Amino acid sequence: MATANKNASRKQFTFLLVAIGIVGAAALGYVATRPKGGGEAIDPNMPLGTAQGFVMGSPDAPVKIVEFADFECPACGQFATLTEPDVRARLIKTGQVQYTFYVFPLPMHKNTWPASNAAYCAGEQGKFWEMHDRLFYTQDLWNTLATSSPDKKMKGYAADLALDMGKFDACYDSKRNYPNIKASGAEAEQRGIDETPSFIIGGKKYSGSQPYDKIKQLVDEELAKLGKADPAKKGAK
Repeated sequence: MATANKNASRKQFTFLLVAIGIVGAAALGYVATRPKGGGEAIDPNMPLGTAQGFVMGSPDAPVKIVEFADFECPACGQFATLTEPDVRARLIKTGQVQYTFYVFPLPMHKNTWPASNAAYCAGEQGKFWEMHDRLFYTQDLWNTLATSSPDKKMKGYAADLALDMGKFDACYDSKRNYPNIKASGAEAEQRGIDETPSFIIGGKKYSGSQPYDKIKQLVDEELAKLGKADPAKKGAK
């Protein structure tokens, strides 16, 4: 009886190993054969364009914040919708901070290039930030679409923003900003950015989504170095 039980256990163990091997092989096969990035194939020989940062705030603001983000990155979406509104209202609009955003499309996100394309094309009509907000606030509506489907969604957002659709479509369909998007990603890599979102404040890199209190602390530290006080604190004295 004991021998029979041992034989049965060995058979079950062998079956389990075989099953694991099959699943593992299938997973490896998927990774090896899926398109790079899981979405639109990007020409690796595409020339670099110009790395363009999109700026919000006064050029005279004493503190500069640079963000590198991916429109499809969940942490970037969380920062944009939960934290960035406070940054804009309490730091940018008060003249303390000038904020610059660089696109950093990550290869695992299948619709990040179309989204970046839409943002750049909206930027050509002076509405980069409006498209930036629309993309992040609706991220869950387009980030899972099939590779060929985001175009309709992006053009719908452009229409909602009252963009000149003839100009937007010509820009979007030509993909003329793709070299610039690539250059923006290269700029991120050159600066040692390996996570989105990442921020440069006072010349130092901070990886990952940062809470407002942390950003405020860093801004206050920079203001102190420059001998400038937070206007709110100054007024409270």
